[in-house]
Amino acid sequence: MKIILEQISRRFNREWIFKNIDYSFDAGKSYAILGINGSGKSTLLQVISGSLSPSSGQLIYQLEGKEIPVEQVFKHLSIAAPYLELIEEFTLFEILDFHFQFKVRLNNLANEQLIKLLDMENSATKQIKYFSSGMKQRVKLVLALCSDTPILLLDEPTSNLDEQGIEWYISLINQFANNRLVIVCSNQAHEYEFCDYQLKLSNFKN
Repeated sequence: MKIILEQISRRFNREWIFKNIDYSFDAGKSYAILGINGSGKSTLLQVISGSLSPSSGQLIYQLEGKEIPVEQVFKHLSIAAPYLELIEEFTLFEILDFHFQFKVRLNNLANEQLIKLLDMENSATKQIKYFSSGMKQRVKLVLALCSDTPILLLDEPTSNLDEQGIEWYISLINQFANNRLVIVCSNQAHEYEFCDYQLKLSNFKN
């Protein structure tokens, strides 16, 4: 899977968030989108995911050399981000069942295996609304990383995680991010140290 950005720009009202980004994200490689808070990292990731249209420019998605329409891109990507909500009335078991109605399980991982990976055996039947912010973030990461998609998008992946959670995230990356196109939005080095390339948004301002 390959994503090509041609002169991609996005503005909010009259202010340009970023302008004229020419860049290619290639299959099997990892990229960090870097910038200070408010620099537009999340906005760019939403543009890349197809959930937000650019103000100008063109995105091209290719799979094995064939172009994919933007409305079909969601089938090929997984995303974990602070602004994506979980269904709070669902139990952990239910959220896993629900999510994998839309995504294929990586390595056919069963719910029990995913719950063990989360270290949440005692919370399997607890509603998500009773989870701490750190537990919710772990669930989001497992849902994204354990979905069998060629593209993995991560926005501030260790938000709400403590030191042990950060180590767990790095372990998860080592297990499940290989041979995928991975894009991480971050301003914390431990979140993107594994990335092959860096895209600095400060280079695409007015």
